[in-house]
Amino acid sequence: MKIAIVKLSALGDIVHAMIVLQFIKQYNPEIIIDWVVDKSFNELLQSHPDINKIHTVNLKKAKKKKSIFILLEELRKVSQFGQYDVVIDMQGLIKSAVISRLISSPITLGFDKLSVRESVASFFYNKTFKYGYDENVIERNIELISFGLGSNVTKNEIKNKAPFLYSREKYFNINLSNVKKNILLIPGASYKSKCYPASKLAKLTNLIDANFLIIWGNLKEKIMAEEIKSKAQGVTICEKLSIDSLKSLISQVDLVIGPDTGPTHMAWALNVSSITLFGPTPAYRNAYITKINRIVESTSKINPYKIDKNNNSIEDINVKDISKVAKELLS
Repeated sequence: MKIAIVKLSALGDIVHAMIVLQFIKQYNPEIIIDWVVDKSFNELLQSHPDINKIHTVNLKKAKKKKSIFILLEELRKVSQFGQYDVVIDMQGLIKSAVISRLISSPITLGFDKLSVRESVASFFYNKTFKYGYDENVIERNIELISFGLGSNVTKNEIKNKAPFLYSREKYFNINLSNVKKNILLIPGASYKSKCYPASKLAKLTNLIDANFLIIWGNLKEKIMAEEIKSKAQGVTICEKLSIDSLKSLISQVDLVIGPDTGPTHMAWALNVSSITLFGPTPAYRNAYITKINRIVESTSKINPYKIDKNNNSIEDINVKDISKVAKELLS
């Protein structure tokens, strides 16, 4: 059996989807799995032993250049990916649904119109699955795959998953400590209201006796990292990392602290201790709590169907609450 999974973006969403790979192979080791992803996230999937082939598309290039010709060329490329027994769209957007339908297969599976953010996407599938959009995203992904294959995965199996991110080579950072616990701080996220204030992250570093490293991905995040360092001691700002280097670095630290964003979810994927900070997004949907993967959330009520990007409630999270959880995990 040969299947194609379509999950184009974003970093955290792809991580949440990749957990299905081990359960597909557990169900049937002979299944061949290919993955369709946006070119910018190709590196996240590389080196995974359960992925046979990675197909990339570059829709962002067509959008950036506003070129219908580039778009058509990318879509033409999709039709040449080969023949599959089933194509599973785990994204649930119109763009991913169109790509899924263009791949040659008798079955195109996705969530039904009541279970996706863009309901029109469901019309491109010839087989649909109903599972609430407001349900936990990791369980949604696994249930969709289970429906398509006729398999079954328990919550206990999810909690006891094997780590599932792989780096091509080990990333060496001379600032990793052999004496103190290493904590990786993630100041940035996809939009401002997701971010915990840099001043409070700086205060956090002064409450825990540990070696702190900070990662960043763009200029705004680098400025936040520099603000944290200016107000704290024993803090190092990492160079800008590739996705592969980021996978390797996270696997070497003792704890990751950050908002609801890709690198924080990568810690969960690698079975590394983590604290995910939630403000404008729903923790019950976007995280999977385990003994080593914890959350600290604001008290605001969140509507997963309509995220309020002006909700700055993450700023109200008490630094001491984060410190308390961190010390529990480090002990």
